[in-house]
Amino acid sequence: MPIDRRTAMRGRTGRGAAAAFLASVGVATTACATSGSGGATAADGVLTYATNGIVQCLDPQAAASKLTAVIDRNLFDSLVAVSGDGEVRPWLAERWTVSKDGRTYTFTLRQGVVFHDGTPLTADAVKATLDHAVDPRTRSLYASSLLGAYAGTRVVDDRTVEIRLSRPHSPLLESLSTPYLGIQSARALRDKTAGPCTKPVGSGPFKFASWTKGSSISLTKNPAYRWAPQGSANPGPAHLAGVTFRLVPEDTARYGALTSGQAHLIDDVPAANVTALQRSKEHRYLRRDVPGAVLNIMFNATRAPLDDERVRRALRQSIDLDQLVKSIYAGQYARAWSPLSPATPGYDPKVAGSWRYDPATAGRLLDEAGWTGRDSAGYRTRAGRRLTVRWPVGSRLIRRKDALLAQGIQADAKKAGIEIQYIPEDTGAFIRDVTTRNLDFYFEDFRTSSPDVLRYLYGSDQFPARGGSNVFHLRDARLDGWLQRAVATTDRAAQRDAYQAAQRHLVERAYVLPIYVPAELLGMSRKVRGLGFDPSVYLLFHDARLDGS
Repeated sequence: MPIDRRTAMRGRTGRGAAAAFLASVGVATTACATSGSGGATAADGVLTYATNGIVQCLDPQAAASKLTAVIDRNLFDSLVAVSGDGEVRPWLAERWTVSKDGRTYTFTLRQGVVFHDGTPLTADAVKATLDHAVDPRTRSLYASSLLGAYAGTRVVDDRTVEIRLSRPHSPLLESLSTPYLGIQSARALRDKTAGPCTKPVGSGPFKFASWTKGSSISLTKNPAYRWAPQGSANPGPAHLAGVTFRLVPEDTARYGALTSGQAHLIDDVPAANVTALQRSKEHRYLRRDVPGAVLNIMFNATRAPLDDERVRRALRQSIDLDQLVKSIYAGQYARAWSPLSPATPGYDPKVAGSWRYDPATAGRLLDEAGWTGRDSAGYRTRAGRRLTVRWPVGSRLIRRKDALLAQGIQADAKKAGIEIQYIPEDTGAFIRDVTTRNLDFYFEDFRTSSPDVLRYLYGSDQFPARGGSNVFHLRDARLDGWLQRAVATTDRAAQRDAYQAAQRHLVERAYVLPIYVPAELLGMSRKVRGLGFDPSVYLLFHDARLDGS
């Protein structure tokens, strides 16, 4: 069942979170003296990462959250890897060919790769993984869409596998490099007693060790690891003995864990603590914009009142985004102009400045749309009906500052005479509203290095029931044309032109209100060395070290 991507990425702050976290770390630190399973000392070689994240499932083909992707990237290897400059390199596949019609990809697998359960990598594991991704029972939130027009996988022999498509899909190699299509053990996938959600089995540099629901997830080093991607600085086992992910939604608790030495690494550094980290001799601050879809408000253009482009444009121009983003996020995030992040290949810089905060123009557009009356509360009316849009959110699933942003948007819109009904709901009610499309606004962002995320979000074949995230079932033939053109060609320039045209169209038709460009905001101990990132800016721990370990 699809839900807002931020629901899987974010936790909600709450009373007692700091005390609970410090207590749990204290227990783990004591235990590590005898078990070596946790804690935040350099001596045991286990890195502790306190993160503002939620994990509901560790199956890479089913889940689609940021934290799940980070964990899975270190548990699972992929057929290929993509370097920082966009070059596709061998990984579990040592070589591959693509048929002239672009519909058959044949991979020769690397020898000697062994999964964490002791089974060898074979073509059967590749087939089992990809078939699992598209199986309706998996309820994939993203992986199935990455495979495009997937027509099946054929096992040629133990080391040779063919992936077949019903039509060309040029992003396939890049998609196969992501953690969402990380290769799973075929035996583990067929094990009905455990399952990949709770006991994932990959071939990566770390192995799944334990999961305390709502508290922590632990990985341990895979000492047999010898098959890092081609060109890796460290082809062998990880330097760390393990990684422990502590789930800490409260900002002050995460920051306190870092400064007290109970965590080596934290994310979502509070703005108030950035300067202190930058000046610290014991800690560092690292900020990096992430690629993919920015934080957007998607408009429901399939029902009144937002089925009228004039109302959508008026709404957008009634919001003073420059001021809201600056004041609420204190310079941590850049204001967005396109639904695509500037860190993503194919981003169109020409969309910057393409509209501005302009209450007068917003008023004129609403007049043209017939919303000329005013009620006693000052809201615009037409034929006696108030101009109202409905914005439910999962109250436990939205960050505090994003909630403040929503309130600011609501206040700006009210000045223009537009009522935004901002409705915090429990998770079940929110999911019902999303699945029945009983809403006019929808928060969405998604981290990926591929501009094909635009098709995932807005393609008319990407409804949630089909594994996509076109929540409002938008159907726009011109938009579909550009998105399909991009995936049907291998010409980089043609792909870029198509994705840029799609961005301009989304902005010109006011289907979306881009808010800010998400960024990875990390605080870390200076003991941490060699921390890496994949092209989607997911953390890599394979080369990481702790001084003194």
